[in-house]
Amino acid sequence: MKDFKEFLLRGNLVSLAVAFVIGGAFAALVTALVADLFTPLIAAIGGNPDFSKLHFTINNSTFHYGLFLNALIAFVVIAAVVFFLVVKPTNALMDRMKTEPPVDETVKQCPHCLSSIPAPASVCSFCTRDA
Repeated sequence: MKDFKEFLLRGNLVSLAVAFVIGGAFAALVTALVADLFTPLIAAIGGNPDFSKLHFTINNSTFHYGLFLNALIAFVVIAAVVFFLVVKPTNALMDRMKTEPPVDETVKQCPHCLSSIPAPASVCSFCTRDA
């Protein structure tokens, strides 16, 4: 039971739960934005007063493609926000913080077989050619 309690109270799990709740709230916000602002603007351009009610019927089956378009626009908006406000800044920060590993001055590559040999060596131990 102690291990389970530690697992539940671990920082990663709590952070994941908070991120999940915030992500759900953000998705609801973007869905409302798309349904109440973007799709009426698109519908006004297209001449249809309610974009979300677009549908067609085949053999008594109704296909609500307007609802799908709402969901698609919401997905694109969420993906753009995540990309530009999370992924791009994180990548830029990681690039700034990244340091190249130090060059090992004690070895060099043989120009013939590309094996790593000691820097002071004059003959490659692998191909026996001059280094």
